[in-house]
Amino acid sequence: MAITTADPAVDLVRQDARSDWVRLRTLLVLRWLAVLGQTVTVVIASFYLGLRVELGLCFLAIGASVVSNLIAMTIFPENQRLSDRDAMLTLLFDLSQLSFLLFLTGGLNNPFALLILAPVTISATALTMRSTTILGCLAVLMITLLAMFHVPLTAETGEVLLLPDIFIVGFWSAICIGIVFLSAYARRITSETHSMSQALLATQMALAREQKLTDLGGVVAAAAHELGTPLATIKLVSTELAEELEGQPELAEDARLIRTQADRCRDILRSMGRAGKDDLHMRSAPLGAVVREAAEPHADRGVEVLYDFAADDGAPEGQPLIWRKPEVIHGLRNLVQNAVDFAEARIWVEGGWGDGTIRIRITDDGQGFPQDLLGRLGDPFLSRRARSQARERPGYEGMGLGLFIAKTLLERSGARVSFFNASDPFLVAEDKAEKSGAVVEVTWPHEALGLPAEEATGPLGENQPIAI
Repeated sequence: MAITTADPAVDLVRQDARSDWVRLRTLLVLRWLAVLGQTVTVVIASFYLGLRVELGLCFLAIGASVVSNLIAMTIFPENQRLSDRDAMLTLLFDLSQLSFLLFLTGGLNNPFALLILAPVTISATALTMRSTTILGCLAVLMITLLAMFHVPLTAETGEVLLLPDIFIVGFWSAICIGIVFLSAYARRITSETHSMSQALLATQMALAREQKLTDLGGVVAAAAHELGTPLATIKLVSTELAEELEGQPELAEDARLIRTQADRCRDILRSMGRAGKDDLHMRSAPLGAVVREAAEPHADRGVEVLYDFAADDGAPEGQPLIWRKPEVIHGLRNLVQNAVDFAEARIWVEGGWGDGTIRIRITDDGQGFPQDLLGRLGDPFLSRRARSQARERPGYEGMGLGLFIAKTLLERSGARVSFFNASDPFLVAEDKAEKSGAVVEVTWPHEALGLPAEEATGPLGENQPIAI
């Protein structure tokens, strides 16, 4: 889907939202938990298990974490958010402090060496790839040094507790693999969650924008309807005054001016509100009218748009009245825009109804969707189809966001959206039919979009005030 650079939704999803993600308070709480765990472990190892450890140096390392926490709590407010660089340096401090503790307590002979995975995993979920790579490489370097250089663990009897070399190598390999695997896994999951969250937020912005436009149209139409009578009265009275004041040119000119301005007010309201009807009329419209309204902004972009609306066998011939939902209009508009972007000369917008369903099918005469991406269409930031036509459309910047917005909005209205190709993509051009490109089919249950029979055939009722 073509998204212009001026679209605020695109600015939202393009920005590096990983910056300033992490609150300082979060890292401080985690560090307090680490301090508590390290203190308990050192005390139990020394006083209950009888291991000889350098208590002074161990508590010095733990005290460094305590002091850094106290300083951070004193200088910065609780809601302080860290930049990517500051968060990386904070995690690097934790990594170094943990490595120093492990150096004092047996290196990789200490089973708690596994905790060195924690800072790198946190970085993978919250920081940029660059910061995560730096922390990951430093973590691998530190455990490699710990495997070779460390203060041995010594029992109370003087026995040195050492694992066989093959276990040390295996433990080292497991931690290295864990750093790579867990970081990649955590980053992949977090990135997909973030992309979906940002795309949903952009969808909400698009829907809110469409809702505002719809509400504005209703307000203008209601104003035109309500002001029609007083304007007509002003025009009638001013005309009569102008005729009666023919003997007084100055007053007659003022009366004609009033009539002219009343006509101008009528024309302005008519130009602002296309329908010129009250809000009850604007809530619903025939299927064809809603579809044409959605496609209208892309009807003059050099691609012919052909419409065809027909009932199924046994269904009523008249087009069903449907609700003019903003999500339906905006979703169909995005699908038409996508078809126009990739069509060669024309697109077909077909509507059908019957068997309790309402259907819209949009087909273009382009090259169709790539076969390997059909199952992923509708996911955000899927841009391969856009890249295939980047040379022909230098201003086109497709991220799959438009299709995602369209699919999300239409499914919100109760529709089921399907993507497929009209013909075999492996056929040569001479063997393809005219409708040979991509096809998007949207199907609603009648009760989700169509008006109930009593509302579709009965009177509209009295015009109601518009809630703003």
